[in-house]
Amino acid sequence: MAEHESLEFGKADFVLLDNVSMEEFMANLKLRVKNMLLKSNCVLEAFGNAKTNRNDNSSRFGKYMDINFDFKGDPIGGHISNYLLEKVKMHFICFFFLFFLYLLTQLLRGAPDSLLRSLHIQKDPAAYNYIKVGGHIKSCINDGADFKAVADAMKVIGFTGDEIQTVYKILAAILHLGNLTFGVDGDVTLIENTKLVSVLRELLSTKEENVEKALLYRTVATGRDVIEKQHTEQEASYGRDALAKAMYERLFCWIVGRINDIIEVKNYDARVHGKNTVIGVLDIYGFEIFQNNSFEQFCINYCNEKLQQLFIQLVLKQEQEEYQREGIPWKHIDYFNNQIIVDLVEQQHKGIFSVLDEACMNVGKVTDEVFLQGLNGKLAKHAHYTSRKLSPTDKNLEFDRDFRIRHYAGDVVYSVVGFIDKNKDTLFQDFKRLLYNSSNTVLKAMWPEGKLSITEVTKRPLTAATLFKNSMISLVENLACKEPYYVRCIKPNDVKSPLLFEIERCRHQVEYLGLLENVRVRRAGFAYRQTYPRFLQRYKMISEFTWPNHDLPSDREAVKKLMQGCGFDHDAAYGKTKVFIRTPRTLFSLEEQRAEMVQRIVLFLQKVWRGTIARMRYRRMRAALVILQAYRRYKVKSYIREVNRRFKNVRSMKDYGRHVKWPTPPKVLRNFLFVCLDVFPSRWWAWTLIKGLSPEETLQVRAKVACLEALKGQRADLGLQRAWEGNYLVSRGKRDSPDTAASFTLVSSELQRKDKFMRVLFSSNVRKINRFHKAEDRAVLITDRHLYKMDPLKQYKPMKSIPLYNVTGLSVSPGKDQLVVFHTKDSRDLVVCLQGMVPANESRIGELVGTLLASVGRGQNAKMLIHLLLLVCWIKMSCGRHRGGDLLLWRKLLLLHYPHLNSALLSELASEQSSPFTGGVQL
Repeated sequence: MAEHESLEFGKADFVLLDNVSMEEFMANLKLRVKNMLLKSNCVLEAFGNAKTNRNDNSSRFGKYMDINFDFKGDPIGGHISNYLLEKVKMHFICFFFLFFLYLLTQLLRGAPDSLLRSLHIQKDPAAYNYIKVGGHIKSCINDGADFKAVADAMKVIGFTGDEIQTVYKILAAILHLGNLTFGVDGDVTLIENTKLVSVLRELLSTKEENVEKALLYRTVATGRDVIEKQHTEQEASYGRDALAKAMYERLFCWIVGRINDIIEVKNYDARVHGKNTVIGVLDIYGFEIFQNNSFEQFCINYCNEKLQQLFIQLVLKQEQEEYQREGIPWKHIDYFNNQIIVDLVEQQHKGIFSVLDEACMNVGKVTDEVFLQGLNGKLAKHAHYTSRKLSPTDKNLEFDRDFRIRHYAGDVVYSVVGFIDKNKDTLFQDFKRLLYNSSNTVLKAMWPEGKLSITEVTKRPLTAATLFKNSMISLVENLACKEPYYVRCIKPNDVKSPLLFEIERCRHQVEYLGLLENVRVRRAGFAYRQTYPRFLQRYKMISEFTWPNHDLPSDREAVKKLMQGCGFDHDAAYGKTKVFIRTPRTLFSLEEQRAEMVQRIVLFLQKVWRGTIARMRYRRMRAALVILQAYRRYKVKSYIREVNRRFKNVRSMKDYGRHVKWPTPPKVLRNFLFVCLDVFPSRWWAWTLIKGLSPEETLQVRAKVACLEALKGQRADLGLQRAWEGNYLVSRGKRDSPDTAASFTLVSSELQRKDKFMRVLFSSNVRKINRFHKAEDRAVLITDRHLYKMDPLKQYKPMKSIPLYNVTGLSVSPGKDQLVVFHTKDSRDLVVCLQGMVPANESRIGELVGTLLASVGRGQNAKMLIHLLLLVCWIKMSCGRHRGGDLLLWRKLLLLHYPHLNSALLSELASEQSSPFTGGVQL
């Protein structure tokens, strides 16, 4: 049994959330609930089952468990109800061991020695009167493993260490109570083994004198007076046994209540947690017929009569009545209706329980024989009751002792001996107050009525028969509101053998369980029935005539059409409100077809839903985009209005609005404006400034712009701040050569007539060095077609004419000198240095470069390259070997810039060992 139950889940209730995901935590929590439900069965079997001559694990109590499931089908809790714990069997030692042997032998044989020493008990069951007879029963149960399994199960469920220790103490106290013996010294009743009183005091956590007083005396209240009455030896023994059985009953009920407190579903709200499904499991004792049948067998058999009545109503009677009500052709099947037996037991004023309670309430000496006489008087004409007085010839019945009831399972003879005592609550109030005043809080909680004083206890407690009848009525009402499923257990033999099959015993069980009638009804009837709307709701997707909704006259016709389409019309019957299916095979086939269609429907629904979600997402995105676009347009319009407001009057401002700060653009325009604000405002300001210039001024501005683009950052002075006159040899101010201006004008006019140029771009005096290293003064005239080199000493006679399309580039120096090199296609470069400026040292390099670039830029077949020659003073810095052409060019440059250098120094500078020439840079 319990030794096979795993404790894999439950050793630790929770783990650190840092080390486990939420999914794993919830899975462990569900397994913990499931494990507690399983472990509760292990604990209840240990305390409520017994070893008997017929069964190693005989259930001596009825158990009904409601198991709650959430909407996913996971167990979330439950509740347990128990019925008729057989405490009454403690009345006789021969029955007492049958009940307590199971758990107490586990304690004796399975508990560790340290625990046994603390409880003052030993391992030998023969040392204790209550179990020494049953200790010789042989079984295959491992008590040591079972004890450990029960202890572990209690820990898993949630019992604390103090609670478990209290359970052991109560069990040990019961064993010691059974060994108490009483003697008589004259008229005084004494306890013979007083050492056990001290042990009971320790186990029950109370005072020794209170224990002894409760065992030997009884407190009786007569009006306002309270007297103590000493027990006789027989009364003391009776009170001892009553205390033992009451302690065990309270312990069992407390365990059931404690388990319910732990596993019960708390604060469950279906609106929040979903649907809560309940499955009830009833595990109860079967019909009992012994050699000597007493009060407990009578209660058990009454319980079986009630359950059989429910079985008849739900399975046999209602089944056949339903066929007749629905108009299904049906041949009635006879069955035994045991309602008459149930009424015999529980009927008001005439039933056996009523007669028994009436006998217990009588004043004076009430015996079991008086109770039997009452039964004979009220039930003499009942067909299912008889006694020896009513049937004098029946020698199987004893006079004034036995009566027989004809149950549905057979005739049972009961002995009335002990009925009165077992029905009464014979536990003296002194014992209740004794245990309530215990310092053990767990034990104290089991006896709440002990807080009442003897004068306050006035109401007569309910009898055992009344309590049991009420609990059975409540159980049947609970079962009647549920759909029942039965598991019938057939016991093959009475000797606990797995190989022996006693036919007569099995036939008897089959008969009294009503299985034959049930099988006949089921065979003749239908395995499944359901109302038309619910049947259509489940299976309408199978047929094209019913999916998604039918247009037939009624649901009944729709169900017929569905069954005919599936080919099952021969296996079905159609009632007024329900469809009946005869064989389970048809139902299984319908379920298979439904499962196949459900998959297709789910795929279709998923497709539709995903499409719906996609369209919803598209509409949201489109709406968001429309809003975003409208917002962007609003921000752009707002920005444009703000720009228009700020720059509204810039045309009238002195600086045309350059001091006006641009507003912060919105994000949608930020990247665009970062580029445009660098271009368009500057161009507008430039266009505003130059639109009023004359054509000559416009050409001059373009030349300056070209110069700035080519030489910006390369030369310190580009001459941008002054007006560029271009033709300085014939300028209006005649600054450079006023004496020879007329000659130059004459020569330039002749060249214009001859070469057909349109305009003079630049003219200036220069200094040139020829190929023989001689520096001479020359003049340079640059037109829109040619570059002329002239001799100012010979009336500006043209010495060389170079077409501009042969000029490939221009090199200038970054220093204050005005060195210029004109590069040509035939590599016959012209090297000059501007001079004779008025005022002196006026920088005209920028004007020369800008004018040439502006003029060449308007042409379609020319591109001017501007180079920068770095002139560095010679400081014996080796710059590597250079070609002879470079050295020759460098020598010419030195003579132009430094005419005072002699030939020897020039030769040294022009040698291959060193040179101050560093190269050129293309702009």
